[in-house]
Amino acid sequence: MSSYPDTLLLIDNEWREAKGNKRIDVVNPATGAKIGQVANASREDLDDALAATQRGFETWREMSAHERCSIMRKAAVLVRERADDIARLLTQEQGKPLGEARIEVLAGSEIIDWFANEALRVYGRIIPARNTAAQQMVLKEPVGPVAAFTPWNFPVNQIVRKLGAALASGCSFLVKAPEETPASPAALLNCFVDAGIPKGVIGLVFGSPAEISSYLIPHPIIRKVTFTGSTPVGKQLAALAGQHMKRVTMELGGHAPVIVAEDADVELAVKASGGAKFRNAGQVCISPTRFLVHSAVKADFEKAFVAHAEKLKLGDGLTEGTTLGPLANDRRLAAMDKIVKNAREKGARIATGGERVGTAGNFFAPTILSDVPLDADVFNEEPFGPIAAIRSFETLDEAIREANRLPYGLAAYAYTRSFKSVTELSRRLEVGMVWINQAASPSAELPFGGVKDSGYGSEGGPEALEAYLVTKAVSVVGV
Repeated sequence: MSSYPDTLLLIDNEWREAKGNKRIDVVNPATGAKIGQVANASREDLDDALAATQRGFETWREMSAHERCSIMRKAAVLVRERADDIARLLTQEQGKPLGEARIEVLAGSEIIDWFANEALRVYGRIIPARNTAAQQMVLKEPVGPVAAFTPWNFPVNQIVRKLGAALASGCSFLVKAPEETPASPAALLNCFVDAGIPKGVIGLVFGSPAEISSYLIPHPIIRKVTFTGSTPVGKQLAALAGQHMKRVTMELGGHAPVIVAEDADVELAVKASGGAKFRNAGQVCISPTRFLVHSAVKADFEKAFVAHAEKLKLGDGLTEGTTLGPLANDRRLAAMDKIVKNAREKGARIATGGERVGTAGNFFAPTILSDVPLDADVFNEEPFGPIAAIRSFETLDEAIREANRLPYGLAAYAYTRSFKSVTELSRRLEVGMVWINQAASPSAELPFGGVKDSGYGSEGGPEALEAYLVTKAVSVVGV
């Protein structure tokens, strides 16, 4: 796949232009050059997509779990076979290094496979009745057509987590994918079309996020809403869904603390945190951002962390050897400049980086800020970029209090050799996920989600399916 294609809408298993032929330009963040266009859905297109997803639901829910599982497995095989091509599209539109893009696509195929198998384990139960002439059952049924809204930072991964749970549960699925990164989601969903999924079971639209969400969420056909994105937008969409009694899953922003204890393996902490911090140029909801390092090891940690950052090779994600790509858009560049400026004004020290690199593309140097005061923006607002902020602590209680200070509660990391500290951290950190002595490894079978302002619901593990299922009690007395 040598060129970047224009991306169409997927409605009723047909790829088509938007009615009115409106399009949006797609830009390569490494060069700033236009590389293609994506169809911009009209209200008429949305009506067609909604009608199709309703028909698709009526078909899909009546198919056996084994049939659904088989189609999903076939799609996963096609995703693996096409991984290199899909990854190349992803890198061109999003910027991440090609190796990272390929890992994302292959991980997506594993997620599809796992949820395909989970479709066979959507069980109800029999409850012993107080009336011996009665039979009492609990049935699990699909909630209905799903409207999904996904971000640009992981164009494939953020869809498959929602798509896998929806399809395994028997729901149809209509996704509003990001206009900035449209081709890789289209290539992903085309694998399901080619695998033989019935018409209308999946759909893909693009366009104005506000216009599409305000139309799809209240629509009577949609019975479930799932969103990944910022906390402010998530609150707006959850409120809109609540007005119409729609089931929701919200995976929202984070500001992950990293606690490096006095007894930590500093080399391990730097290696794991460094890889996680600068993955996808820091544009990761569970990216480690607030580094709380014990004063006894802070100097050693900072020195090694700076060395790690300065070894990264910044460049076009398609260029061999690149380990850090550009930011996805120029909005992120402006945000990084603002964060660094504020930290400097508050008294933080720039240990490395801190500025844009070059004039073409959205490149920002891997940045480490040290001795950061708590009132600096970077310690209060998610940077969502290649910036790490370090400050020291004296006691574990102090570090845990700081970790829990913000309203976010998505992920946290810690490094310690103490079993007592592990127990304290596991119990007291107010987050949905805790990773100790390792980088995050959010496999399909683990719950993935946050608490507090980081959202609610899970996009991993068997818990993910519950949000797509209705629990029905049935009691029968023989006549």
